[in-house]
Amino acid sequence: MKCRRCKAEAEVALPSHNTAFCRDCFLLYFSRQVDHAIRRHAMFTRADRVLVALSGGKDSLSLMLELANLGYSATGLHVDLGIPVSSERARRRVEDFCAMHGLDLKVVELATEGLAIPEVKEAVYRPVCSICGKIKRHYFNRMALEGGYTALATGHNLDDEVARLFANTLRWDEAYLSDQGPCLPDEGGFARKVKPLYRLSEFETAAYAFLRGIEHHKDACPYSPGASFTSHKKLWGELEWKSPGSKVSFYEGFLERGRPAFADRDREKGFELRPCASCGSPTSQELCGVCRVRAAVAERRGG
Repeated sequence: MKCRRCKAEAEVALPSHNTAFCRDCFLLYFSRQVDHAIRRHAMFTRADRVLVALSGGKDSLSLMLELANLGYSATGLHVDLGIPVSSERARRRVEDFCAMHGLDLKVVELATEGLAIPEVKEAVYRPVCSICGKIKRHYFNRMALEGGYTALATGHNLDDEVARLFANTLRWDEAYLSDQGPCLPDEGGFARKVKPLYRLSEFETAAYAFLRGIEHHKDACPYSPGASFTSHKKLWGELEWKSPGSKVSFYEGFLERGRPAFADRDREKGFELRPCASCGSPTSQELCGVCRVRAAVAERRGG
């Protein structure tokens, strides 16, 4: 198979686009996809400061490196979950990566914040994945606002977005469907959230990480087995194999025709947001969800 652009021997085949690229042309293709996503949705400019959430996985590290290569001002943010072994390895990957490429990095330690995930799991009788996600989003938003960053960028790829859209559609969750997209505005105490990788599949980000020699954290979270999100991604993987281009068609169709139908919906409709009495984050109650979790952990500790 030949590279579509230069006709050299292809190294990366992309059935969803009915094409293939050699190494250099694929990296150019990847770069253009990221830059196109940023420009199409006016996510940020090179004059802005961007905070990039870094988990240590291939997607977030690939995004961070590509934004730096494109000339954007990006700072990494890693939230150390405090999970023995797993969190230590993920943090080491992030720190080594940023040191190697001369990139700025900030770290939030949940153990220091009284929210180490193992303790949260024992103190709160709810699915730990949802609580962990809430806590991470809380600190992503808080650090972005306190640091004066224009936008908070995450490494969500096309597979992630399709799986989430699919789950929300199965439930016809109007509130979540109303604010799903590659760029969410800064309002109501929330920072602008952007997803520059939304046009790229998980396979494409994996190929980019491999070709760039990015050493990333590969271990699955010890608390994640059985998560429905993973099942949905597998389901869509099978559909994509049988019908290449299904993911792109589904997601782009939602952005063009589905999302406008939910545009006037609001997740907090009927609730007035106010600053949390403890941390100042927006909430509809006296204390935000994260501060309530922290209180539960402290109570279980006995103080």
